[in-house]
Amino acid sequence: MQTPDYQRLDRAHHLHPFTDFKALGEEGSRIIERAEGVYIHDAEGDRILDGMAGLWCVNLGYGREELVAAATEQLHRLPYYNNFFKTTHPPAVKLAEKLCALAPAHLNHVFFTGSGSEANDTVLRMVRRYWALKGKPEKQWVIGRENGYHGSTVAGMSLGGMAPMHGQGGPGVPKIAHVRQPYWFQEGRTAGQDPEAFGRECAAALEAKILELGEEAVAAFIAEPVQGAGGAIIPPASYWPAVKAVLEKYDILLVVDEVICGFGRLGEWFGSLHYGLEPDMMPIAKGLSSGYLPIGGVLVGDRVAETLIEEGGEFFHGFTYSGHPACAAVALRNLELMEAEGVVERVRDDVGPYLAERWTALADHPLVGEARSLGLIGALELVDPATGERFDSARGVGPLCRDLCFAGGLVMRSVGDTMIISPPLVISHAEIDELMEKARAALDATLARLATPTTPKQEESLP
Repeated sequence: MQTPDYQRLDRAHHLHPFTDFKALGEEGSRIIERAEGVYIHDAEGDRILDGMAGLWCVNLGYGREELVAAATEQLHRLPYYNNFFKTTHPPAVKLAEKLCALAPAHLNHVFFTGSGSEANDTVLRMVRRYWALKGKPEKQWVIGRENGYHGSTVAGMSLGGMAPMHGQGGPGVPKIAHVRQPYWFQEGRTAGQDPEAFGRECAAALEAKILELGEEAVAAFIAEPVQGAGGAIIPPASYWPAVKAVLEKYDILLVVDEVICGFGRLGEWFGSLHYGLEPDMMPIAKGLSSGYLPIGGVLVGDRVAETLIEEGGEFFHGFTYSGHPACAAVALRNLELMEAEGVVERVRDDVGPYLAERWTALADHPLVGEARSLGLIGALELVDPATGERFDSARGVGPLCRDLCFAGGLVMRSVGDTMIISPPLVISHAEIDELMEKARAALDATLARLATPTTPKQEESLP
């Protein structure tokens, strides 16, 4: 089969996630056939540097035979069995032990799921169950952030603050509220605020929402350490300490969504460790298996787990593939390899700082209003060179730049007019140099194309 054959069948039968179905049918899908290291290859023979590690997840890169072998061995031994009804299997047990050893010290239990979305569904159920067991069933409200992303199931969409998703989803899960995001470039810079003062102001908005809803009614606050799908939004240094103080003042659970930031992305095993957080729950997924097989979970803090265990009876929640043996075996091997190869330390001490140095240099481009990074996650804010302000969103400058990146051999995402990267953690200095050259070339091509009267707006993916 050739590319047109795949595109024809894809158009006829396949509904893609986060896609304008009609537009995709008119343009035709990109067909990715194979991959190795930090590169993917399409059906036309083009080699493309994957600056997004798939969907933030291929931490060890493509083609790791050790992970293929772990899956194969487990599929031969026990391809499937569930964890319901007082039953388990060695891969789930070993993976749970390993995760709790890597997590902050007070997180000693894990509930397995098949994805990050399922993990956040679990969080919602578990948060409300915990407070009911504590004799406070009125504590129902969960507060998230505007533009936060916690998955696309009904519960995940409700917890997240993505306006386009809410616009299509109809009424979400009740008793979920949202507060402003710590997005200094978009909201604080334009008001002329100092970043640290802005961070404290965002934390104050959380306290105001708690008081508005009634502290006796608020169960938890959920947030990503760094907002990924919202645009790689790195909060000011003042933000998380101020948030911690608010939550401790009112005895509200902290849920830190580590689906993107976990497993080395920020130069620590978890973003919570980078920011000194002590979450009551941590949803995980993506880099847990380097994307080789689907798996997620929720790491649960001692005070919550002990209440569920000692006082809860049966927890009526779970998934057919919770702790799937092959997925768990691959995840365990992935974590072992990351430890043995010092991947997290390398991100913190070597490639993270190198990326920051090279990435910051892109701020001299006329289209770039800010270049920010932390670990191996980065963002470029595209602005009108004449004014330094945002473009009219109807011009679709970010999506144009994204498409020009792909045409130039680089996957770089657009979130509106914010360009983001999240490459595999095993990327080399030479490959970072290549990423920078291709990113700058795409910025140059975008600037040249802006002279064209109209720029069609493309679809924007969120996860």
